[in-house]
Amino acid sequence: MEEVKASNFIEDIINKDLANGKVTEIYTRFPPEPNGYLHIGHAKSLCLNFGIKQKYNGKCNLRFDDTNPVKEDEEYVESIKEDIKWLGFDWDKLLYASDYFQQMFDFAVKLIKKGKAFVCDMSAEEISKNRGTLVEPGKESPWRNRSVEENLDLFFRMKKGEFKDGEKVLRAKIDMASPNINMRDPVIYRIVRATHHNTGDKWCVYPMYDFAHPIEDAIEGITHSICTLEFEDHRPLYDWVVNECEFEQKPQQIEFARLNISNTVMSKRFLKRLVEEKFVEGWDDPRMPTICGIRRRGYPAEAVRDFCERIGVAKANSEVEMTYLESVVREHLNRDADRLMAVTNPIKVVLSNYEGSETLEIENNPQCEQKTLRQVTFSKELYIDGSDFMVSPPPKYHRLFKGGMVRLKGAYIIKCDDVVCDDQGNVKELVCSYLPESKSGCDNSGVKVKGVIQWVDANNYAELTLRRFKPMLNPEIDATDYIEKFDRQSMTLQKAFAEKAVCDAKVEDKFQFMRIGYFVKDKLSTPENAVFNEIVGLKDSFNK
Repeated sequence: MEEVKASNFIEDIINKDLANGKVTEIYTRFPPEPNGYLHIGHAKSLCLNFGIKQKYNGKCNLRFDDTNPVKEDEEYVESIKEDIKWLGFDWDKLLYASDYFQQMFDFAVKLIKKGKAFVCDMSAEEISKNRGTLVEPGKESPWRNRSVEENLDLFFRMKKGEFKDGEKVLRAKIDMASPNINMRDPVIYRIVRATHHNTGDKWCVYPMYDFAHPIEDAIEGITHSICTLEFEDHRPLYDWVVNECEFEQKPQQIEFARLNISNTVMSKRFLKRLVEEKFVEGWDDPRMPTICGIRRRGYPAEAVRDFCERIGVAKANSEVEMTYLESVVREHLNRDADRLMAVTNPIKVVLSNYEGSETLEIENNPQCEQKTLRQVTFSKELYIDGSDFMVSPPPKYHRLFKGGMVRLKGAYIIKCDDVVCDDQGNVKELVCSYLPESKSGCDNSGVKVKGVIQWVDANNYAELTLRRFKPMLNPEIDATDYIEKFDRQSMTLQKAFAEKAVCDAKVEDKFQFMRIGYFVKDKLSTPENAVFNEIVGLKDSFNK
């Protein structure tokens, strides 16, 4: 194949491997553990692995690393598959670590026969205590020198279920004095009595991730095993397993920096607690950083892919501003989302010199190359946004006040002639007059106004509930427990009136409500009340 221009250090490695004939086809994998929902941090790894497949015309497997039956569930498996599809990717093979349990067990037996693994009776606490430190070597287990025959007998008895959970483990025999603590006789098998989502109760011994993962990669023919930086110190163990199991095809592990976003916690433990303790509606709550959450929030899949491409792939951890992600999302929405008019805190306007009704044509999105129009009804009674009127305006106020004039978007110029208040002095309605010659697109009035405001027909509108959002974590609360930092006012509800056309919107349809923000129709919508989630505001606060 023709050399692909590299855009990061991983692609530099791939190009070099292709050029010197080390590999002829690129094969990657995306290997989530099905113990929770994917979050925005996973999107970077997901886009990287599947993106390399597309860029190099290679292959990429979706493999569930389901070696811990205690935490894994089929619900998470299905959610992960759905998230990948939504982001626009597809896998070549759908696989599970549990597909290889028998092969992994056989490889463990092989290591025992080679004198490279032994059954240890030490508890997890004892193993940890004797592992040593960065400046002191570890202490060898008193069972390290068991015979091959005894180790085989004990390991098969572990498999048969003759021992209690934690009573015995299988450890690799490497080097207790290694400067890399991961190489100090790590545990590679443990006893766990739990029903597995895929294999049921067939097994009661399960491989550790560090043992299973390199075997899976090697069996599948993965050429480049791309993972995050926390696995860098595990790479010698990865290579040790591949070599000692005597695989001919040796996958190469490459580490990159994970995605960290400011004021955003992506700990599965924390997110799971939010769901279980009902701080949020579920894993897809629009405030959640899960992929299903940002989908429900209205982030376009192509914007997420674009964001992952723009932040690049680095070797050092760093933090990306949330405002940058929002800026990329806003850029895509500005280009693709149709405009609609909506008003909050509505004030009624009565046009004293207008009779009847008419249908106006207003542009859907001025940013689209292909211009389209929508029809909006106009009548004697309208609603405007409460923020667009003031009884006592400051100087240079360009919206509506008594005696002032504004243009109604796509319609006419109106003048406020009188203000009707209730007994408490609250504005009840505005009596206005319109300029018949000022219709948008054919204005012959000769009147120039600086203010242009949105409106809706009071005789033909839809009632909405807008869900407005702030970050889940309150940065002003100083606490180590993230639950204490959770902002219970991170979602607020706001009523609004909108153009009747919004009734035709489907769930996940996105709009710019003019001069308010970008919104997406939520699944909680009913025929009587459409619910819209705020995606991002109109103002870009990212410092480019």
